[in-house]
Amino acid sequence: MTDLDGHTYVDFVGEFSAGLYGHSDPVIRQAIIDALDGGTVLAGPNQYEARFAQALKLRFPSMELLRFCNSGTEANIFALLTAQYVTKRRKIMVFEGAYHGGTMVFPAGGNPLNLPFDFILATYNDCDESTRLIRENQTDLAAVIVEPILGAAGNLPGRDEFFATLRRETQSAGSLLIFDEVKTSRCGASGMQGRFGITPDMTTLGKYLGGGLPGGAFGGRADIMEHYNPYKPGSLRHAGTFNNNVCTMAAGLAGLTNVFTPQRADAFHDESEKLRLELQALTDARSVPLSFEGLGSLFTLHLGGTPLLHAADVTPLSRQVGLLFHMHGLLNGIAIAGRGDFYQSLPMTQAHRDKAKAVFASFVSEYGDMISRLAEQNSTTRRTMAI
Repeated sequence: MTDLDGHTYVDFVGEFSAGLYGHSDPVIRQAIIDALDGGTVLAGPNQYEARFAQALKLRFPSMELLRFCNSGTEANIFALLTAQYVTKRRKIMVFEGAYHGGTMVFPAGGNPLNLPFDFILATYNDCDESTRLIRENQTDLAAVIVEPILGAAGNLPGRDEFFATLRRETQSAGSLLIFDEVKTSRCGASGMQGRFGITPDMTTLGKYLGGGLPGGAFGGRADIMEHYNPYKPGSLRHAGTFNNNVCTMAAGLAGLTNVFTPQRADAFHDESEKLRLELQALTDARSVPLSFEGLGSLFTLHLGGTPLLHAADVTPLSRQVGLLFHMHGLLNGIAIAGRGDFYQSLPMTQAHRDKAKAVFASFVSEYGDMISRLAEQNSTTRRTMAI
């Protein structure tokens, strides 16, 4: 991409994972043109909608039935409201550092713009605490909503045993387990739930789902989603003028079936993970205390050489190192997110990834000694926070 001053960058911001297909995929572009030729704002179901839903159901079997909406934020809101309705309970369990949309953000210190759900805040990747809180609140716990990779907190991966614990305990409590795969559904053909081998009760999608246009979806077990069946007495009404926006439906369908096929999804994940591991190997070979947390096509640069499990493990100083590389990258022809996030996209070639490695190698050469000193300071900060 080229900015207004004529500087060109390799785009590793990737619209924070929404830019999976790049800036102008020809297949998706043509699908949008064809949709425009057929007419927009049609005031009813269109020819793409059911086909898109079926394609999603095949990729994510947990979504036995699903509904479209306008964003991942909307998808999460409706999933939680559905869980409250089905279970006749009110409380929602979330995790520190989670981001479930602009109205459900859980940084340290809270967010004054959060929706007024009755939230229970737990520590990500803490099996014992999660078990205790679910059991203590089981009579009024409607759902646990969780990101398989804690995105805004620094792309911290969840552990297998953590999700196994959540699945076991929510089933025992009669609560719903909701996987927010708005970002992580790109991690292979069936997202992270496919990698974990865990079937949540509900799944939410967004970001790249609309092929670069606004879009989202929520779905799950048939007995849950049947409450939206308009042929049943007392069914829930889910309205929204642009829920089935014809351009989004056409672009999303073309992207999922002709571009980001299951085979391409798995191959892309492997290609992207190879870059993450190569960057980590480069760092380790030079004994610089940096780590790349995440998986596949989404990961974040962090200060410190030890794995990060919880949002509280990511210190402000670590964020500053990510910002430093962000600026170094801009000066050398690659763009990553200011908080240190890398998001890869399907059009990327080995040349683009080699460029990222070269720029990162120059960063380590220039700032390696300083980073080592900062890591000592960061370690002291983390020990103090733990006390």
